[in-house]
Amino acid sequence: MRLMHLLAALALSLLAALPASAGSMRTGDLSVHFNALPSTELTPEVARQYGVTRSANRALVNVAIRRGEPGADVAVAAEVKVVATNLAGQRSDVRMREVRDGEALYYLGEARIAGQDTLTFELEVRVPDQAEPMRAVFKQEFFPQ
Repeated sequence: MRLMHLLAALALSLLAALPASAGSMRTGDLSVHFNALPSTELTPEVARQYGVTRSANRALVNVAIRRGEPGADVAVAAEVKVVATNLAGQRSDVRMREVRDGEALYYLGEARIAGQDTLTFELEVRVPDQAEPMRAVFKQEFFPQ
């Protein structure tokens, strides 16, 4: 039961950041949902539970892939690659890791940020039964806390 409370806290933390940092794309019956937020927005307990470094110089990237119509969709496993680029043009691969809990499946990764920063995230999602990967680009501005 404690794990369910932590998952709910993580979901609420991520939802709190949705207006500024969330996005989604859809191809056929697949949808990809993604967002990025300062890792300091997570509570210490949630960060610890998911092995996230809670720091002013870290951003958390979250990606979830779903198949089906909203409300009747299911989680889908995929290969997720993310590259982050700052305003100075410095690129870095974001190591994404799969997190499974019951029927929930998502991918988390951490990117470095330096003070007030804007990162451009390039996302590539490969689902095994799809011929072409799904790609998206999104930007997020981060402010030190």
